[in-house]
Amino acid sequence: MSEPPGVALSVAEAPPADSPAKPLTAQRVLPLRRPGRWISTAVVLVLVAQIIHGLATNPFYQWDRFRYWFLRPTILDGLVITLEVAALSAVLGLLGGVLLALARLSGSPVLRAVSWVYTWLFRSVPLIVVLIFLYNFSALYKTLSLGVPFGPAFVSFDESRLATDMTVAVIGLSLNEAAYASEVVRGGILSVDQGQHEAAAALGLPKTYQFTRIVFPQALRSITPNYVNQLIGLIKGTSLVFYVSLLDLFGSVQTMGSTYPGDIVPLLLVATVWYLILTSAVSVVQFYVERYFARGATRTLPPTPLQKLRAGLSDLRARLRKEAAV
Repeated sequence: MSEPPGVALSVAEAPPADSPAKPLTAQRVLPLRRPGRWISTAVVLVLVAQIIHGLATNPFYQWDRFRYWFLRPTILDGLVITLEVAALSAVLGLLGGVLLALARLSGSPVLRAVSWVYTWLFRSVPLIVVLIFLYNFSALYKTLSLGVPFGPAFVSFDESRLATDMTVAVIGLSLNEAAYASEVVRGGILSVDQGQHEAAAALGLPKTYQFTRIVFPQALRSITPNYVNQLIGLIKGTSLVFYVSLLDLFGSVQTMGSTYPGDIVPLLLVATVWYLILTSAVSVVQFYVERYFARGATRTLPPTPLQKLRAGLSDLRARLRKEAAV
């Protein structure tokens, strides 16, 4: 009988030739040796230990100043602005992306062309250029008006009063985010099986109902991980609003670094840690959202981190008991 794949019998425990052979279930099975895995693990652990040692012992990082700045009011105020800009831009960008994706998939050639041109334009122009252009928009248009083209205006607005720093930042990020979100949403909609569209149409359901209750919920399984990547990029992209005079987290760090040049490294570490916290929180939310939309599509839901920890501890206890029994 051949050995099961991935395991090997111990030579020392093999029965003598003149003794009756033991059944395979009564023999001790040892795992297959994998020296390459152990060597690579040891190398990685050494490198990680060296990095941690360098971070902990290098006085250039000034961890005492890091602790001083981490919860300072000026840093927390900038963090709040970062959260506000990111949240508003994410919502507006996603709504704009859904509208652009629907226009791109519509039967109207005008809507398809406008959606394509918009996506092409804002994916081609750097975000910093969009923000600076909007910040100086009042130099091009003193007033904004609504009315008949080439005719009378019904309502006029003073652009300089409307375009506050927060407004410019949110509009600029939303316009840029909508272009990328539209492709994410369009890809998610196209990933839904065509049979779902045909089945919904065969039932005589309205187009709006087909999209909101059948197509879009299934598309969210594909949209969620891709859009979360965009959302993480958006959180980091908020650091550019400093160039339109809005003191977000990065802007506050830059300002304090100019005032206290000796603390520039710990201040940058403060910004880095806060961005890590924000993106980690988004990643946790992403996991549970993906798990929620996986219902009905997979036989078993992916385990949560707590469930993985419990399963790992149970396996470890089982191995220890098995070793003790032997």
